[in-house]
Amino acid sequence: MALPIPAVQHALKNDGIDGWLLYDFHGSNPIATRLTDLAASSKLATRRWYYLVPAEGAPRGLVHAIERHNLDSLPGEKRSYAGREQLADGLKDLLRGMKRVAMEYSPGNAIPYVSRVDAGTVEAVRQLGVDVVSSGDLVQRFEAIWSDEALATHRTASERLYRIKDRAFQLVNERIGRGLNEFEVQQAMAGWFAEEGLISDSAPVVAAQENAGNPHYQASKTLHRAIGTNEIVLLDLWGKLPKPGAVFADITWVGFTGSAVPEKYAKAFAAARDGRNAAVELVKSAARAGRELRGFEVDRATRQVIERAGYGAQFIHRTGHSLGQEVHGNGVHMDDYETHDERRLIPGTGFTIEPGIYTAEFGVRTEINMFVGERDAEVTGPMQTEIVTLA
Repeated sequence: MALPIPAVQHALKNDGIDGWLLYDFHGSNPIATRLTDLAASSKLATRRWYYLVPAEGAPRGLVHAIERHNLDSLPGEKRSYAGREQLADGLKDLLRGMKRVAMEYSPGNAIPYVSRVDAGTVEAVRQLGVDVVSSGDLVQRFEAIWSDEALATHRTASERLYRIKDRAFQLVNERIGRGLNEFEVQQAMAGWFAEEGLISDSAPVVAAQENAGNPHYQASKTLHRAIGTNEIVLLDLWGKLPKPGAVFADITWVGFTGSAVPEKYAKAFAAARDGRNAAVELVKSAARAGRELRGFEVDRATRQVIERAGYGAQFIHRTGHSLGQEVHGNGVHMDDYETHDERRLIPGTGFTIEPGIYTAEFGVRTEINMFVGERDAEVTGPMQTEIVTLA
């Protein structure tokens, strides 16, 4: 089973929560199916099931009679139901003694990554006199923490990404003025991914000049532009090792295809860099002090610097995202812009810091990765300090 019951119960007691109520209907809650190792059988689960891990005592479940064996792999007693009245009675009995339970719910849908339980189900629980709170911090404790082996895979992936970045900038340097486009650089980088033994869910981003002003621009065989002289070139690349438990690294660097970077580009990059550095220092200082820090606070620290520099309206996405076995992991995001992420930065987790400035003419972004330990935090690769000249 993926969910370690004693560890869950310890976390529940620390957070003052009576139980964690996992719920799924037809695969609607992938968090619940992953944590219970039921993801593979979720297509065969066509009825509602509940599984309660109490802060004290044995877990217990509620499952439909025609699918009574779906929870057999989980410890604890299971009760079956058939009709809706039996379901209502079964849920009431399941929650007996509970005053406060965690579910995959986010107040106001502030964190949509966590908000997997429908409003009606939350209402049904609350009608029984049980308060429902978000399981966001619980989820990241059991889905987002990296093992020592996972951290090692991240470091290896990071080193290889930086080598690919350097080769891409060298290619641009050698070919600029002699015919080169975004797609050619992207495809060369994809080949270097294979050479380095990295896998990804997408080709890297290679964006020149105005295309760099689109945070989610992706060159393709039919959609790309030439890379000319005296232009911004933005590279965003992410990858991991092809082995179980490996986690992603994700970096962004910016170059300029000329010998001297114009002030308007340098000034915008400096704002993003200084915002990044403010976030890094906040995370490090909180870790050293053992102080609780939440995702939205990191975003605010970055955004305040960029706003003071006059680029607040040009920073149009969150400061960073969780990293895991998927490039966007299930831990806390550095976000007080797109969402208000109140989840805590907890030891053993990794994430990006990636502020950017975007205009119709150009865009710049700097992206680094951080890992939080028990009493420290670190940036796991080199940090870009100024735009790289590629001439």
